[in-house]
Amino acid sequence: MTTPFLSIIIPARNEETRLPDTLEQVVGFINTQTFPAEVLVVENGSQDRTLEIAQDYARRYPFVRVLQSEQPGKGRAVRLGILAAQGEYRFMCDADLSMPIAEVTRFLPPALVGCDIAIASREAPGAVRYNEPHYRHLVGRVYNWMIRILTLPGLQDTQCGFKCFRGDIVEELFACQTLGGWAFDVEVLFIARRRGYRILEIPIPWYYNAHSKISVVRDSFRMGMDLLTIRLNGRRGLYDRR
Repeated sequence: MTTPFLSIIIPARNEETRLPDTLEQVVGFINTQTFPAEVLVVENGSQDRTLEIAQDYARRYPFVRVLQSEQPGKGRAVRLGILAAQGEYRFMCDADLSMPIAEVTRFLPPALVGCDIAIASREAPGAVRYNEPHYRHLVGRVYNWMIRILTLPGLQDTQCGFKCFRGDIVEELFACQTLGGWAFDVEVLFIARRRGYRILEIPIPWYYNAHSKISVVRDSFRMGMDLLTIRLNGRRGLYDRR
C-alpha cells in the first residue's frame, strides 16, 4: 500500500448536521490532488448519527477510515487520529470546516518548506475573519494573551483548529500530551517548541460558525487552568526528552 502523503484527521462528536457537508468537501478535495491521501474521522462519545455517517463514507471511499474513542474530549480524539494516521504530513481539521479545505495545500510542500509544524492563524498578516461577533474575538484575544504570557510567546493564534505536523515527529510530541480537552494543542505546541521544532503561522480566511461547541464562560475558565497545568508540567520537566 502506498504511504499517504497527507492524512486529514477530523475529530467529530455530535456532528451529524455538519459532517456530511464537510466530508463531501474533503473527499472532493482529495479526488483533485495528485498525491495519495487519507481521511481519519475520530468519533468520540456522540449521541447522534455521527458514527453512522462516518462509516457510510468509509464504505464508499477506501481512503476514509473511522476510529472510535469512548472518552469525550477533542484532545483525546485528535491524539488517537494523529497517532493512527500514516501520512508524511498529518493535518488536524475541525468538523465545521471554517477554513476552506483548499487552503490545506498551503501547509504542505512544495508551497511550504522549512518548518516542522504549520498552524492556521486568524491573526497573522493577510488573514481574514468573516462574520465573527466582536465579543468572541475579544475573548479569543484575551485567551491568546494568556497563552503568550504563560506558554507560547510570539504566537498570535494557537486556538484555530487547523494544524499540520510532520509525520515523523508526532509520536514524540503526542506521546507526551496529558490534556484531553480544548487546550491540548497549546500543550503539544509547547512541547514542540521546548524541543526546538519550528512552528509557523499561516494566515487563512476563516468563517465563523454560530454553532461552536465551545462555551465561552465554562471552557474559558477550564482552558485557563490548563495553561497553568502546562506551565507547571514544564517546570517539573514532564515534557523533557528521555
